[in-house]
Amino acid sequence: MIIRSKAPLRLGLAGGGTDVSPYCDEFGGYVLNATIDMYAYCTIETCADNKIVFYAADRDEFTEYELTDRLDFDGILDLHKGIYNHVVKNYNNSLPISFRMTTYSDAPAGSGLGSSSTLVVSILQAFVELLNLPLGEYDIAQVAYQIERVDVGLTGGKQDQYAATFGGFNFIEFYANDRVIVNPLRMKSWIVNELENSLVLYFLGASRESAKIIDEQVKNTKDKNEKSIAAMHELKVDALTMKENILKGNLRSFAENLGKSWEAKKRMAASISNAYIDEVYEVAMNAGAYAGKVSGAGGGGFMMFMVDPTKRLDLIKALKNLEGSVMNFHFTKKGTESWRG
Repeated sequence: MIIRSKAPLRLGLAGGGTDVSPYCDEFGGYVLNATIDMYAYCTIETCADNKIVFYAADRDEFTEYELTDRLDFDGILDLHKGIYNHVVKNYNNSLPISFRMTTYSDAPAGSGLGSSSTLVVSILQAFVELLNLPLGEYDIAQVAYQIERVDVGLTGGKQDQYAATFGGFNFIEFYANDRVIVNPLRMKSWIVNELENSLVLYFLGASRESAKIIDEQVKNTKDKNEKSIAAMHELKVDALTMKENILKGNLRSFAENLGKSWEAKKRMAASISNAYIDEVYEVAMNAGAYAGKVSGAGGGGFMMFMVDPTKRLDLIKALKNLEGSVMNFHFTKKGTESWRG
């Protein structure tokens, strides 16, 4: 049997960082995001050779094990193993499964598009299809979060798993005890088209700072760092305002709040921005951009810029003179999907 799945990556439009514990547990978090036509993919091919094989094609990492109901973490494809362990224990009566799994993503880890969490959702969706599991969207997102953040112990927030599972434009609320409310936005087609035409996505290079940045955010919240907490409060307000802007098609106001939100985000942790990010931002602004921000934790990954569509090519030309690369994209409506090959 062959099972395939995919899950969409997302742009963090507003509120990113307020979905990270302990901030969201104490104050509640708001995030505005939208999925795009870049994906994480998974194929599971069941076998009868009593082997478990993982192959991450985009990273050229391969590992093989004898059939077992639990795989130990050793730093090699631990996310893949964490999902297998969780599924076998909780949904297959601890009965091991023999298969070959192949995965790859359209964006590297550290891209700021939620690539690691999206991959977890894609793999989990493939197991849902394989075992015909009765898991709804909230279930898949919550289990993906549990596996990545608790079982495997990787630092990060909660928004990525929900964005990848639900798809589309969402305003997501995060509260204590892992309570999450996903509010899908009913976007008018002309607003989506105008937003696509007004956004330029620029890849700086994979961030090597994201875990460090999130750890700093967590520490600042635990230490009651007033500057950092005030910045996160501001990000929440911006997320609410930008949700209203985007629903009404007030994209110039949306752009102004995007820039305001970026300034607040930089006050959350010291390494969110750096000299190169500041240089790219300055070049973009000089080329006509209204505003911009980094998608994700910061330190690298993707930046997005809002610009008048008539000046979009001017901005793209200016950015192409720098070290990174401009990426074409479109917004998508669907979340994770699976099918039989």
